[in-house]
Amino acid sequence: MSANASSLQSLIRAEAAADPAFVFDGTPVSRAQFSNKVEQTAAWLAAQGIIKGDVVAVWLVNRIEWLALLFAAARLGAIVAAVNTRYRSADVAHLLRLSGARLMVVEAAFRSIDFAAILADLAEDEVPALQKLAVIGADAIPAHWPCVRFDAFDRSYPPARPAQDDVDLPVLLYTTSGTTKGPKLVAHSQRTLATHAASVAKALQLDPQRHSLLAMLPFCGTFGMTSLLGFVAAGATIHVLDAFEAAPALKILSTHAITHAFGSDEMFRRILALTDAPRPFPHLEVCGFAAFQPGWRELAAAAEARGLPLFGLYGSSELQALFSIGRPADAFADRIEGGGRPMSPDAKVRVRDTETGELAAEGVSGEIEISAPSRFLGYFNNPEATRDAFTADGFFRTGDIGRLRGDGSFVYETRAGDAMRLGGFLVAPGEIEDELKSCAGVADAQVVAIDLKGQARCVAFVIPAQQPPMPETLIAHLRGRLAGYKVPARIYVVDAFPVTDSANGVKIQRARLRAMAMERIAAE
Repeated sequence: MSANASSLQSLIRAEAAADPAFVFDGTPVSRAQFSNKVEQTAAWLAAQGIIKGDVVAVWLVNRIEWLALLFAAARLGAIVAAVNTRYRSADVAHLLRLSGARLMVVEAAFRSIDFAAILADLAEDEVPALQKLAVIGADAIPAHWPCVRFDAFDRSYPPARPAQDDVDLPVLLYTTSGTTKGPKLVAHSQRTLATHAASVAKALQLDPQRHSLLAMLPFCGTFGMTSLLGFVAAGATIHVLDAFEAAPALKILSTHAITHAFGSDEMFRRILALTDAPRPFPHLEVCGFAAFQPGWRELAAAAEARGLPLFGLYGSSELQALFSIGRPADAFADRIEGGGRPMSPDAKVRVRDTETGELAAEGVSGEIEISAPSRFLGYFNNPEATRDAFTADGFFRTGDIGRLRGDGSFVYETRAGDAMRLGGFLVAPGEIEDELKSCAGVADAQVVAIDLKGQARCVAFVIPAQQPPMPETLIAHLRGRLAGYKVPARIYVVDAFPVTDSANGVKIQRARLRAMAMERIAAE
């Protein structure tokens, strides 16, 4: 095994580590057992002809095989391309084609997901590099490619010869959220993954004998993988859900004295809804959450009153999740905001004014730029996009809007594409949305900017609580509360917002909302 302190293998050797390292569906896996499974998986990959530089696509739910494949690929100098289990044929074809994966490890079936049917929609010429499928849970599935069974743990293969240890080569490919041209692949090395995991463990002051994690996010996304690796680095026990469901999550939180959990606001909302206990989680210390849905501030307040402490955070595939987080000493209103303080003391955060191009002062909103040890290597097989992602002095252009605080922390406000330049000012949609949600009869609200007769104006969509509110009444209310340029030109009542499923949760399609606004105004 590699002795390099920046390797993934180094994370397993945490001092005074707790055992078991993992609990999968009630089955404990010790650190020694996990190390053995990594060796077995490396031997199995070598037997499939995988060598240094080869890409292996992993299309699995959260299971021990997923982690063993990642650590084993690192042993061989190979690369894992993480495939989201929400993906369907077009998404899978794009990832396989872009990554050049030779082998894909896939589930035979999981709940309602028919992996074989999805693969049947893939044409061989769409993914010319793919040579073989390895199936977990079956000997084969109907497919265009030869199938083998993933049997690394069931039989003995000749030991693999590890590749020369280079912790700065790509080892894991995440997908970005995606564009109309398909998502890019974000390449991370052992060094970026392992050093960030160690920073997370240190910043959160994790004690392997006292702390534990409920891993309920998918390993295929940076949010799930980063939180897991941080606790591996700390030597703490990790209880794993194969896929999120509120009832099993509630059971583990309640019965195993879990201290940490990370997820979307909607995940925590669903967990809380299943219990009437006033303070059901006395052991919880930190619940880091990403705010994807309206009403997250109200959720945070309700959760706080019931002993579920939510902490705002920030991250991306390029910088890894848990790049930063609020701290316990922060005031509640500051603690729940996206952003916080970076995990790594070597991280640098700055904000650039989007109008002047100059660096912005504290409190002034602009695009967030970051330099940090957790930063990705680049977009896989896409040097042009990689070049465009960085400033001349090496800071990553996040595409996010935020502002610096005076205490070393920062606030994430919105995506740059969602921020609105109204009346000459940069406005976060959440400011107007919060005002709308304070109105009687409004359950949720979303605000987007459009070009209306050559002028930037905003349009709001609201979901009614019970009696649908009158748009004219809402506009009159906002005129008394907000600057004139922030008052929506139109307010439309809808039954639901258009959404997209991602590895980390359900996200609202703001681009679709903008299109809806233009369509409705044109119809008028």
